[in-house]
Amino acid sequence: MKKITLVFAVIVVQFQIQAQRKIMPTESFTVKGKVKTEMTFNLNQLDNFARKPIADKVIYNHKGEAKDTVRNMKGILLTDVLAKIEYQYDKPKELSEFYFVCTASDGYKVVFSWNEIYNPEIGNNLYIITEMEGKAPKDMAQRILLFATSDFKSGRRYVKGLETIEVRRAE
Repeated sequence: MKKITLVFAVIVVQFQIQAQRKIMPTESFTVKGKVKTEMTFNLNQLDNFARKPIADKVIYNHKGEAKDTVRNMKGILLTDVLAKIEYQYDKPKELSEFYFVCTASDGYKVVFSWNEIYNPEIGNNLYIITEMEGKAPKDMAQRILLFATSDFKSGRRYVKGLETIEVRRAE
């Protein structure tokens, strides 16, 4: 009976360990898809962009419950990074069909439409985080971070370990 209990306990622990997401920190992210040239941005290249201070933010889950607070942040506007990208389209109105799939190292995905990034206020509040709590990206366990600071339920679009931004077109 003790052996069965022990085996059962080991199995339960294994499932719990596997159920926890392992977010590997990233050193770069790639913008690919419906772009003229795929581009990769590493931590050193991000130093070339203007950084803006970001007010402390509470991270809320999908239920609106406070889960964490991030402090002393600086970031680069995602639109500044995407300004280096040339999209594949024939007519400007086609851009309204574009969307961006932002994928983390653990497979977590967040989607933004082209219009969402470039037209409303969110585009001025969507950051690649370059400093948090006084730490540079290379020293942050969650690097590279993408954060929509104006979201009400901010945890849904808080991407840790950003790996790719794939530009797609709705068909």
